Amino acid sequence: MTTTTKPLHTFHIPVMGLAYTIDSPIRVAKYGISSVISIIDDDLIEKMNAFYSTKFNLPYQEITQKIQDYRAERITSYLDLVDKIVKEKFENFKSELAESKMALENYIAMLPNKSEVKLGLQHLIDEGIAFKDNIKNFLENNLTAGEIDVNIMTKVDKDNFIKEEQLSTEFNDAHASLRGFANSKLTSSVVLSAGMNPRLYSYFENFDVFFPDSDNKLNKKIILKVSDFRSAMIQGNFLAKKGLWVSEYRIESGLNCGGHAFATEGHLLGPILEEFKQKKDQLIQSAHELMIKTLGQKGKHIPEHPLELKITVQGGVGTAAEHDFLMNHYQVDSVGWGSPFLLVPEATSVDVDTRKLLAKAKEEDLYLSHISPLGIPFNTLKGTTNEMLKLKRIQESNAGSSCPKKFLALSKEYGAKGICSASKKFQDLKLEELDSKKETLTAEMFANAKTKITEKSCLCVGLANASYLENEMKIKGQAQGVVICPGPNMAYFDQEVSLSKMVQHIYGNASVLTSTNRPNMFVKELTMYIDYLKNEIKGVSEEITAGQIKKWNAFKNNLTEGIGYYQSLFAAAISTENDNDSILDQLLLYKEELLGVKIPVLA
Repeated sequence: MTTTTKPLHTFHIPVMGLAYTIDSPIRVAKYGISSVISIIDDDLIEKMNAFYSTKFNLPYQEITQKIQDYRAERITSYLDLVDKIVKEKFENFKSELAESKMALENYIAMLPNKSEVKLGLQHLIDEGIAFKDNIKNFLENNLTAGEIDVNIMTKVDKDNFIKEEQLSTEFNDAHASLRGFANSKLTSSVVLSAGMNPRLYSYFENFDVFFPDSDNKLNKKIILKVSDFRSAMIQGNFLAKKGLWVSEYRIESGLNCGGHAFATEGHLLGPILEEFKQKKDQLIQSAHELMIKTLGQKGKHIPEHPLELKITVQGGVGTAAEHDFLMNHYQVDSVGWGSPFLLVPEATSVDVDTRKLLAKAKEEDLYLSHISPLGIPFNTLKGTTNEMLKLKRIQESNAGSSCPKKFLALSKEYGAKGICSASKKFQDLKLEELDSKKETLTAEMFANAKTKITEKSCLCVGLANASYLENEMKIKGQAQGVVICPGPNMAYFDQEVSLSKMVQHIYGNASVLTSTNRPNMFVKELTMYIDYLKNEIKGVSEEITAGQIKKWNAFKNNLTEGIGYYQSLFAAAISTENDNDSILDQLLLYKEELLGVKIPVLA
């Protein structure tokens, strides 16, 4: 195994929306905190490029849409700028730490308690001799900046056109984003989310930076966001057959997360993590064997030993006890903390009003919606400006969005160019079709069908607007307001906090939670899955099929098994939670509730 300097922190900030982590590395990487930029919206990226070039007095050359490969070039240009700014800030930060004892003490307070760097720095301070030079050397040898990782949602990969002519595949949205990252100066990772896109995965082979060099190092790495072991195995082997290595599997809770929710078939996070822990070697071995075979055929360098493979987890974690439990019991390499960082102005890009709304949000304000044009359930928040503007348009019989960006124009129902289900054009057509059937439907069925058409929100604009508002940039076009997609965990965080305080909360050296009734993350996810199953059964609009019944029964069985797993986990008291008994009581209650869920039978 090739070893690198260990990351300073045991948490990372996952991608959030289009805008919320668009510049997080500029804000937090100097402290050694890794974060992820969404590189789907080249429009927002171009504006951020101009904004930060001005802010740091760096030359800026606008990349207009007249350039053939403008999308990829905008992404490369912005990522290079972020890289440059982060490196400069990191060097300045190390100098500041060597000069100022106060800065150093504040920094030490942010490091994990078991960190060797923390102990080393503390030791140097206690000794107090030849202060500056010793500290400087130590910092040079031990500090690393956080990673500037990028995210591509694999589904956001529509074909692009110039007038009527369809461009070749590499000009698809996700393909161009990948090329933008591959051509950048970053040595970091691309996180692929939203499932497998074979065309996009095959495109990786065109870039040498994703293959190991003669020192077995990867210039750019691949991270897959997965919801279970099976999909990790399938996708990892698919890439390995192309000579490509997956450096990290980022396991995300199916429902207890922000953004799009990819529900599993009732498989819960604990049992999923257990399977990864037990079978990690299988993942490594099968991928290594397939990869070296292909590298041999391609005449590329073949690593003798498997490359490093990390397992990380995110979705609903909220206390230091949960963080430690995930690290210690499941031996994960890092834990993702997303939604709570939306309340940390130093870390994320959110406008003032939206931040206030997030701080006020209670359990009942956070819900799983159908507003995403992707047709995948989407965690969101009641009371956003986007929701108000959308309802106003519906009331004025003017439903739908003007659709300026078209990233989600993926429906081919009305032509090859694709159209977004949140667009006015699409909704007008659908409402017309619905109107023609009005006579055959009950009033309730008609109302439900109408809501299904008009509830879609323009995510492309809504998820980007917060950055424009925060930085006081002009927003053109139809008002969409802000769409924000925190996980349900947001309900328990109710105040704006400093970066230092949030990091100390993660490591158990401070607490930012005022509410005492926050459920354990595993229990919370379980309740969401039970509700999800109930809603699935209740929400059936057509005839029930045998296939559906089979699926629901499997879902219920998986949940029952998951509860059994948690019962033995918490009964063995290996959890560091001090309320294991109350967790066991809750599990019993939910087991009863699940037993009471009646799955229909075919007449």
